[in-house]
Amino acid sequence: MSVVITRLFDTYEHATQAVRELEAGGIPHSDISIVANNQGGAIPADQAVDENGDAGTGAGTGASIGTVLGGGAGLLAGLGMLAIPGVGPVVAAGWLIATAVGAGVGAGAGGLLGSLVGAGVDEDEAHVYAEGVRRGGTLVTARVDEGHRSMVEGVMDRASGVTASTRGPDYRAGGWEKFDEMAPAYQAGALPGAGVTPSPMIGDVPPVSVDPVLRPRTTPGGL
Repeated sequence: MSVVITRLFDTYEHATQAVRELEAGGIPHSDISIVANNQGGAIPADQAVDENGDAGTGAGTGASIGTVLGGGAGLLAGLGMLAIPGVGPVVAAGWLIATAVGAGVGAGAGGLLGSLVGAGVDEDEAHVYAEGVRRGGTLVTARVDEGHRSMVEGVMDRASGVTASTRGPDYRAGGWEKFDEMAPAYQAGALPGAGVTPSPMIGDVPPVSVDPVLRPRTTPGGL
């Protein structure tokens, strides 16, 4: 039986560490997905690296369906830019995002929340995970056989991943109820008791208008 395992990471670096360890442990990159808040373009191409330490090739080729699924070089080589309603700009790759892209709707029609619920994540937990990305976090999701559950959970937990049951109470203590995809992009301090401290490389930036379309990433080196 297949299960979906998800963790929220407070830093992009911890999330990519988990992805690399999952791939090294034999989990196909086609069964792993990553969605990282990129408010203000704070994750440059030279930080979007694959397991060999090379910049992701998807950064310069755009986020086509093939790009976000990753390639032979691994999941992180397929990173592309995407705007998600209620979240704003993200860097993403993998099956969770590719499902929405393949439907021809970008990440709309339910956005990140709908994709998580459609993948089998409990709806209450999906609200917490989507809100975590909105507040500056990075989400890693893996679909694996039940027999791999322990290994996958161990990898994610060692990389400082947290579950919705751990993070949810922090949000609710500040008055949060559920993820709202119609809300403006998150600003640190805009909501009391945010729970997630945005990564230092994300910082405080003003809200941006959300255009739910895929956008290519470019770098001076043409990666």
